[in-house]
Amino acid sequence: MTKFIIRRLLQTIPVLIGVSILVFSLMHLIPGDPAQIIAGEGASEKTVEQIREKLGLNEPVHVQYFSYISNALQGDLGSSIRSGRPVMDEIQTRFLVTVELAFYSTLLAVFIGLIAGIISAVRHYTLSDVTIMIIALFGLSMPNFWMGLVLIQWFAVDASWLPEFLKMRPSGWGDDWRQVILPVITLGTGGAAIIARMTRSSMLEVIGQDYIRTARAKGVSERTVIYRHALKNALIPVITVVGLEFGAFLGGAVLTETIFAINGMGRLTVDAIRQRDFPIVQGTVLVISTLFVLVNLLVDISYRLLNKRIDMN
Repeated sequence: MTKFIIRRLLQTIPVLIGVSILVFSLMHLIPGDPAQIIAGEGASEKTVEQIREKLGLNEPVHVQYFSYISNALQGDLGSSIRSGRPVMDEIQTRFLVTVELAFYSTLLAVFIGLIAGIISAVRHYTLSDVTIMIIALFGLSMPNFWMGLVLIQWFAVDASWLPEFLKMRPSGWGDDWRQVILPVITLGTGGAAIIARMTRSSMLEVIGQDYIRTARAKGVSERTVIYRHALKNALIPVITVVGLEFGAFLGGAVLTETIFAINGMGRLTVDAIRQRDFPIVQGTVLVISTLFVLVNLLVDISYRLLNKRIDMN
């Protein structure tokens, strides 16, 4: 296991280098001169030159990249053009908010998705199976922004059961736990549908195996057959989906945080794009991408914990 973890860590290095190149290229892929765009069309040449010098844009591209990577490895992602604060400080105040939103949404998606998928597989081709799959298809097809607006209208505006917008502390959710419910449901619904469909498909494949029929022939209870024998082996492909969904929730939080006025990294990114604060955009994308790569690493490690027969090479 130790060798496997070290090997996987080494394999993530080229991925992170590729991510850093793409993130660094954001500044250079936009049409026109980034310094001119930041300064505005009416800015003087002196102002543009000062911005170019501040961002190091007057250096060769490869020098800029290595300087960016060197500083990033030391925790320095530059300074915000808008506020002048270090980018890392801006991210730290929003990071946990987005991670908590993604984490709670993942828990909801796994809880609903596993239960729905197991019921659908055990009662396959029945009315329950068809109903669950139709609901899953509906949840998979709904855009997050539409789902969020509908939930706000129903439960916050019409019924007044839940807060419409979040009254958050600068670095947390605040004291009212009810304000977490609507954003988590909005973000987790699509993931629950994907997990339900994957769980059903994987469970149906496992249930048809010979060892499941043997266990039933020996008189093992149906509950033990489903939850101890079938589900354990069916979870392996599901874990992959869960890891990918967590990463998707980190990126998909942009719309959800904007709709519910959540002070997370998604909203920080949107505000930075509007204000053309490119160091903030680069920093948030780099942090989220790195976290996504690390989540995939944890998913790979969990394979071996669930099934020791999986090849570790």
